[in-house]
Amino acid sequence: MANNRASILWRASARTPFEAAPLNNDLSVDLAIIGGGFTGSAAALAAAGKGASVCLLESDIIGHGGSGRNVGLVNAGLWLPPDTVLAQMGEAAGSKLVEVLGEAPRRVFEIVEREGIDCEATRKGTLHLAHSPSGLKDLEERCRQGNRFGAPLTVIDAAETARRTGTSAYYGSLFDPRAGTIQPFAYCRGLAAAAIAKGAMICERSPVTAITRSGEDWIVTANGHSVRARKLILATNAYQHGIETPFKPEYTAMHYCQFATAPMPEAARRQILAGGEGCWDTALVMSSFRVDQAGRMIVGGVGNSDGPASGIHYAWGRKKLKALFPSIADLPIEHGWSGRIAMTADHVPKIVEFGPGAYACFGYSGRGIGPGTVFGTQAAIALLDGNEEALPVAPIKHYSERFTGIKAACYEFGAALTHAL
Repeated sequence: MANNRASILWRASARTPFEAAPLNNDLSVDLAIIGGGFTGSAAALAAAGKGASVCLLESDIIGHGGSGRNVGLVNAGLWLPPDTVLAQMGEAAGSKLVEVLGEAPRRVFEIVEREGIDCEATRKGTLHLAHSPSGLKDLEERCRQGNRFGAPLTVIDAAETARRTGTSAYYGSLFDPRAGTIQPFAYCRGLAAAAIAKGAMICERSPVTAITRSGEDWIVTANGHSVRARKLILATNAYQHGIETPFKPEYTAMHYCQFATAPMPEAARRQILAGGEGCWDTALVMSSFRVDQAGRMIVGGVGNSDGPASGIHYAWGRKKLKALFPSIADLPIEHGWSGRIAMTADHVPKIVEFGPGAYACFGYSGRGIGPGTVFGTQAAIALLDGNEEALPVAPIKHYSERFTGIKAACYEFGAALTHAL
């Protein structure tokens, strides 16, 4: 394995340069956005498209957090099957969210096409892989539930799954033709660039230190300057730190790590995911794999490859590659990285209205691309139009979770133990 830990493939392979200056003066805008991931960047694009004045503040660079460390699977819906969503949220609210997020991949790919974002967009569907017979039964039930909501899902048998993936490790799969893959860092930065083209101000390396209320406005402090805004979106998700704020999102942090090989030989590319699908499995400690445009195999799994169990996770990446695809098992692993995921207790994203005209959007539980794009876009529209009905979920005034630190430690311990064994 190459000695380049914490080398993020997506930063190395993004083809379109992007750079934004830090905040260097005081401003007054219609909408201030904190966080330059999918949610914040999509919100900036939507607001600027409506003619609003916008300032987005990112503490590092656009796509620094989970958005730039994502697997790149543009999935429809949530991790939860539709019936579970309805049971938790109620018939009307649950149906609305299922339908809105079922359309999320279409919205992502439409933005990519409309704005000319160079992000390796590939809409060839995804395969949810059954790691066991019980996993296949779960996928069959998910297919039935999805079909009831009009989703064009199909269950594929083991032989066809092996043909499509290039590995016989799975008992079957669930194919979703609505979905696909992108280069997530390039997509996020493309959203920000498109927002700038429509008049938004994007400020990198501008860590927010305080959010306060002054009369009818919000005052956001960053780099020793202040942004006065009528409306505010907090879009930090799992990467909020160092901000004195009236609300701090609560969630359980889970890490996900990925390992990317050198480009595969042409013969392997013709056999492994030749159709361009992205994949993840039904295991409790989930893993994923996909191929990028250059033909690199990217294997991922739950776990923090930058933490104490780093060596275990890196060794697992090599073992997983060998188990799935022996023909490319000796390829150098050129990149390895991990990112944080914000998991809510019920696995449903939240919008908290923590003050007048202020939304915090967070908790995508590993489904950042589609939901983040939709939640950011609709939050901006709802705030600027004064119409809560535009939101995919009803805003709530408060949200809290207990034992998040303990649960996070359990996720990492379970991942490390599973990968070690």
